[in-house]
Amino acid sequence: MNLTNFFGQPGNIVFVSFCFVAGIQIFYYLFFFSRVAFYKFKKRNINQTHPVSVIICARDEAANIAKNLPGALVQKYNTTHEVIVVNDNSIDESRYVLEEYQRTFKQLKIVELKQEARFIPGKKFPLSVGIKTARHEIVLLTDADCVPATENWIEKMQERFSDGIEIVLGYGAFQKRKGLLNKLIRWEGFHTALQYFSYAQAGIPYMGVGRNLSYKKQVFFRHKGFTSHNHLPGGDDDLFVNKAATKQNTTISVDCDTFTITEPPHSWKQWKRQKARHYSASKYYKRSHKILLGVYALTLFLFYPLFVSAILFFDWRWVVGVFLFRFIIQNIFLIRSMKKLGEKDLAGWILFFDIWMFFYYLIFAGTLFKRAPRNWK
Repeated sequence: MNLTNFFGQPGNIVFVSFCFVAGIQIFYYLFFFSRVAFYKFKKRNINQTHPVSVIICARDEAANIAKNLPGALVQKYNTTHEVIVVNDNSIDESRYVLEEYQRTFKQLKIVELKQEARFIPGKKFPLSVGIKTARHEIVLLTDADCVPATENWIEKMQERFSDGIEIVLGYGAFQKRKGLLNKLIRWEGFHTALQYFSYAQAGIPYMGVGRNLSYKKQVFFRHKGFTSHNHLPGGDDDLFVNKAATKQNTTISVDCDTFTITEPPHSWKQWKRQKARHYSASKYYKRSHKILLGVYALTLFLFYPLFVSAILFFDWRWVVGVFLFRFIIQNIFLIRSMKKLGEKDLAGWILFFDIWMFFYYLIFAGTLFKRAPRNWK
């Protein structure tokens, strides 16, 4: 075959580009995402239990505290533990709700903050106070708008700690609701978790979510807390993990007993605001992580434009063949991963979500250049 003649035809170039993009995605599925799809936790013969400090930061969250805090307080964990709620300058009824719970649950400790931390936006200051207040080496973090999926959350999360492990990444699921927006939000949350879980399993941990994250105080103090990114509103979870996590000190938990459940945004505006906060922090990831994530995102964005172009300008049978091969591999790993993360009802929407990712990047690309809200609530 004369390569000059072959690449001299626009249709051939489009088809090769389509195959190249599809090949990159297949590589990500086989090398990375398979690690979640076929993940099995090897139980140890002897399980050591550890004292745990659960930390929740809240600002004007009286309703969420009343609804969700009992989930953390009624955990079936007989080993020493405490639940610390840092009430950050709330002006609603949060203090009185917390004091009422404290009468019943002696493991509840309340930290009242009555003064703002200048030049430290977001919840990094209250979270730092909570970690410094914690009596135990292992801290388990979640948010006031989250509730543990089961009463075994503390026990199962702390089980992941073993020799050398300092960070455990958990899954923060979104509550299932009716409507397309809810499915899109849950898909995005699942897709993000699929990436940070699988990359961590591949020895490249790059982020976690504050809705469900655990680490040892020593790793927090060794990296001087959040000082390297105190000026940013976000990053108390993903930027800290991006800096402190290594192949040796990080593990994951995809046990459904360790999930937390969060009330999802109720509008497109709320969702865009949430994503703006996340993307404002992702710009500060390590360069290797940005390249890894960027290449994958770019292939998702280009896949369907190239697919349509290849259908128009090349032999459609070859194009459809490549599409189906990639789609079969995609379904195998996504469906298995969805079952593991409790999102199996999304399996029938995979083709729709696949097409949606092109529009997702168009819609949210602008958030990369916007300044994130300075207030965390």
